[in-house]
Amino acid sequence: MAVQIVRGLRHCRVALVILAIGIVDGAAAATIEVAPGVHVTKTTFPAPINQQPFYGFAELTPNQRAANEEFVAKASQAAGSREKAFEETIRRAWNALLSGNFSEATKRFNQAYLIDPGQSQIFHGLGLIAFERFRNAAFADELLRIARARPNPAKLLNADYGRFLLLAGRPQEAEPVLEQAVVDAPNFTTAWSNLAWARRHNGKTKAACAAAMKAEELSPPPNVSSDLAMLRSSAGCT
Repeated sequence: MAVQIVRGLRHCRVALVILAIGIVDGAAAATIEVAPGVHVTKTTFPAPINQQPFYGFAELTPNQRAANEEFVAKASQAAGSREKAFEETIRRAWNALLSGNFSEATKRFNQAYLIDPGQSQIFHGLGLIAFERFRNAAFADELLRIARARPNPAKLLNADYGRFLLLAGRPQEAEPVLEQAVVDAPNFTTAWSNLAWARRHNGKTKAACAAAMKAEELSPPPNVSSDLAMLRSSAGCT
């Protein structure tokens, strides 16, 4: 996944914004095994089941299970293999997400889940959707943490997780993740910008200015440039 910023999905604004999130009840939440050895908290949202992560954990009818098996078989045949079917489906999922089409993106990530349920990019994409569309930071955090431990992570996973932590008001946790993000994707402007803000909020003014300078060297888009200018002004960068 090498697509740059679209509609602010990877762009962190200046202030630490505490978004409205779902509050988990004190009672122990149910967990569901979604891939071999991988359990997630059963979390549903007010949307059609194919527009919810993991199909809203709905109990499938025999006909629905048969339809899913038919989809996987046909997708694998059309692509030439199950692996290639996954790659094509996940590509379409990212394209939809980065264009801001959350409904289509969730459908595609769910289809990718049917093809190969344990892959990192499924948890990555659905975690972003949980945060961006449904404003559930707890579930997003859970899925993004799982994504970091699963096979074949996207190059921008740490950039996205660091941005999430920054937006959730957790700059101390965000900073080391974003430090890794700029190693993973050294030419990704927004990762440098978000690292600058994490350092700034953590009181590391000189290091924040250095990261901001690096971001500016990478020709950032106008929205990132304006935030960098604000950071440099507030931090007194020279």
